[in-house]
Amino acid sequence: MTKQQIFDLTQKVKNGYKITEAEALGLMNTSEKETFYAAANDIRKHFCGNNMDLCSIVNAKSGKCSENCKWCSQSAYHKTDIETYQIIDKKTAVEEAISNRKQGVKRYSLVTSGHAAKDKELDSYLEIYKEIRENSDIQLCASMGLLNKAQLQRLKDAGITHYHCNLETAPSYFDKVCTTHTMDEKIQTIKWSQEVGISTCSGGIIGMGESMEQRVELAFKLREIGSYSIPVNFLNPVEGTALQGTKPLTDDEVLSSIAIFRFINPKANIRLAGGRILYRHLQQRALNAGISASIVGDLLTTTGSNIQEDIRDFKKEGFVC
Repeated sequence: MTKQQIFDLTQKVKNGYKITEAEALGLMNTSEKETFYAAANDIRKHFCGNNMDLCSIVNAKSGKCSENCKWCSQSAYHKTDIETYQIIDKKTAVEEAISNRKQGVKRYSLVTSGHAAKDKELDSYLEIYKEIRENSDIQLCASMGLLNKAQLQRLKDAGITHYHCNLETAPSYFDKVCTTHTMDEKIQTIKWSQEVGISTCSGGIIGMGESMEQRVELAFKLREIGSYSIPVNFLNPVEGTALQGTKPLTDDEVLSSIAIFRFINPKANIRLAGGRILYRHLQQRALNAGISASIVGDLLTTTGSNIQEDIRDFKKEGFVC
């Protein structure tokens, strides 16, 4: 795709056009990479302005997960050196949420390992959410696996505004990295969350051996399900997992993935997420390739980023945090 073709397509997207798969592949194959990245950033500015949506997460239940996701250090199928526990200390979770809000973070999520949180576990998580709401105005998100509609309604009633359930990868590649549940099950949970009035946060992991075409496929699937927030994770190949030793992504793969997600999902919050610390050298360029949001602070089983340093870097690129 030429510079002029990228410019013309960008203008069409800004006017409400939805690009096709052929056009997306044309963008991914273009030799005019810098034009491609700048165009994605232009689309971001048009639809999202300069607001940087900041969220943070906490590992509310760690390890011993029944699922065999090849990338995950919390899977019981893997032997990794992570801390395991049933539920996070309430005081710790509440204090972290309050602290994060004071630093400018907009949203806070409890994330749990396992196929799906059980009702008794949900009772405990709801107590944590209740105390957070009583002490802070931070918005609340949840990521608790393949919940049923009744459980999602309980979250909605407790004030949770976003539910996170990553598709993880392209439909055509999912069974290569997980076989203990299906993408259809994930999509059902997402549909139920939308039906009860909770916004969808769903993205994926780039760099698990999928092809460029499958990254495009994932982006289109996220458009289809109406994901409002799209975390773009980059594989951190943890020792002991099935994907340990996986070859790192090239700089172009990172930036092109961000840019194509923006072209295909122009109004969504394209969010820097897990693994971004591995590509810290690319952060300034990534912020100018279509990013409008980020997870900040520590992640699930890995150290994340310093919130104040992130905010400083985001502001340096013209974002409002």
